Amino acid sequence: MSNHHPDCFSCRNDERLAELPPRERVAADEHWRVAHAIGTSVPGWLVLLPRRHVTAIAELSDAEAAGLGTWQVRLSRALHAVTGCEKTYVAQFAEAAGFGHVHFHIIPRMADLPDGLRGPLVFRQLRPGDGDAGTVADSRMDEIAEALAAELG
Repeated sequence: MSNHHPDCFSCRNDERLAELPPRERVAADEHWRVAHAIGTSVPGWLVLLPRRHVTAIAELSDAEAAGLGTWQVRLSRALHAVTGCEKTYVAQFAEAAGFGHVHFHIIPRMADLPDGLRGPLVFRQLRPGDGDAGTVADSRMDEIAEALAAELG
């Protein structure tokens, strides 16, 4: 795919899509790729990324924009089926150092999530700490990715 930025983590992964583990390629089409978020304690926390380098939502093409809502709904339905989540949160910031490539967080919100972690406070469960035992293991992310891929058909 063209329009990749050589210093962008998301672009570098997209260039080698076929080689990636399941957690980095839950699903993809011409415009979007879905990956499990890294460094989170929430099983099934997904990121939806444009397959070309984009740093602001206003830069999305009409074709990318047309698929965005469909992907968000499809992923929310698949997360409900696979994780049993009560609802999903959707957010986009692309402000963390090294992660300026636009990406949408699709976060499963379980029924028993404590009030202190609901809404935007759920981001306390992203990057809880280097080597934190509470982060989702790669093997678990791969299991979830494969189940989601099967659910998405």
